[in-house]
Amino acid sequence: MEQCRAAIGDSGRDLSVGRRCDTATIPHLERPLARGGATLGGSGLRVTMQPALMSGKRKRRIWLWLALLIVAALILFLLLGQTEQRQVPLITAVPVSRENLNTLISSNGKVEPIEPQAIQARLSAFVEKVLVAESQSVKQGQLLLILDGSETLAELARTREELVVAEDELRSARAGGRADDIAQVETDLRKTESQLARLRQERETLERLLAKQAATQEERDQNALALDRVEAELQLLQKRKEELARRARFDVERATLRIQQAQEVIHSLEQKAVSARVSTPIDGILYSLPVRAGNFVRVGDLLAELADLRRVRVRAFVDEPELARLAIDQPVEITWDAYPNRLWMGRVERIPSAVVSRGARSVGEVLCSIQNERLELLPNVNVNVRILVHELPNSLVVPRAAVLAEGMRRYVFVVEGDKLRKREIKVGIVNATKYQVVEGLAEGNRVALPQEVEVRDGLTVRVAEQK
Repeated sequence: MEQCRAAIGDSGRDLSVGRRCDTATIPHLERPLARGGATLGGSGLRVTMQPALMSGKRKRRIWLWLALLIVAALILFLLLGQTEQRQVPLITAVPVSRENLNTLISSNGKVEPIEPQAIQARLSAFVEKVLVAESQSVKQGQLLLILDGSETLAELARTREELVVAEDELRSARAGGRADDIAQVETDLRKTESQLARLRQERETLERLLAKQAATQEERDQNALALDRVEAELQLLQKRKEELARRARFDVERATLRIQQAQEVIHSLEQKAVSARVSTPIDGILYSLPVRAGNFVRVGDLLAELADLRRVRVRAFVDEPELARLAIDQPVEITWDAYPNRLWMGRVERIPSAVVSRGARSVGEVLCSIQNERLELLPNVNVNVRILVHELPNSLVVPRAAVLAEGMRRYVFVVEGDKLRKREIKVGIVNATKYQVVEGLAEGNRVALPQEVEVRDGLTVRVAEQK
């Protein structure tokens, strides 16, 4: 056969069933083919297929078709299975468990020192020196800064001179007035009284003489006129003495008042002069120092603020609906974004007695005392506040997201096999993420979380456990 194929290839002719092969070209193929089931004639070769060969081809074709049918059936089965799976919704379920359930009020707040000490300027002056830095720890009596007190010292010297003058005036007033005025009045009084006594004696003598006709009426009249004039002068001198005494009393009061005023001014100026050297009244942390050397400060301006920051107060702003749940001594947790891994503990110190507006919120200001031994919390920083309202150990809990409501009733969908079953439950306290389950569920039950598809009682589902 190989020779025939070679010859046919050389001659350019095809060999197939029912075709002839030229014997002149291939003479050695004139004998019958023993196994091919074909005969060769003188004019060519005719090849005829045997029944056994045809039967083998049919079998191969049948097996091929069977294999194709099996593969098609398997593909169809897989496709149908995936379609069925797509039609059954996939839900997420969580187990009902026991844990310590804490009910919290979460809000924001601001740190404040409990006993802040504000140091204010007691005189208007320039700042000469600043001897400390903000956030520095200081001791009681430590010098913080120095103000220019030259003007205060000059005013103090003038006021002391005024005090000396007022004290002299007081001594003079207590003596009855000016010494020369008093001496003049006393001299005039003595002289007038002497004249008055002499004239009265003369009048008595003239009256005796007039009775004996030893004196004339004219002499008696002249004596009477002189007596009246001297008595009038005496009255004027007495009034003048009284006026000097009255004026002296007024001068005593005035001088006393001036002395008191001068003494008060001197005391104030002395304090101002001392306050030019500003020192701290307590041990603490200097958390605010708004002035610098060369600044001009007026009386009352803030120079520094300090406090003992080992214990601080947080003013928490709690929304109005949460206020009824507050009580004194409830535990408080404080976090600050500047120290994300730190937690400060404290207690509720004072609950609000009024509600105030804070932006768009209506809040009560809750005061909490906080331990700050490491001095990390700084005054006026904004912090996060969590107030522990209730703590129930070993409570049966379920996620809030799994609990649905119908009016005042609460229910969940419990996973039983591949079905969802609607079940009513009773709940207790609640926090931001969990409900306490009082009745209706047992530990280990699985409940469905909210799904994208609508769930109902008896729904067939596939379950994916929440990690």
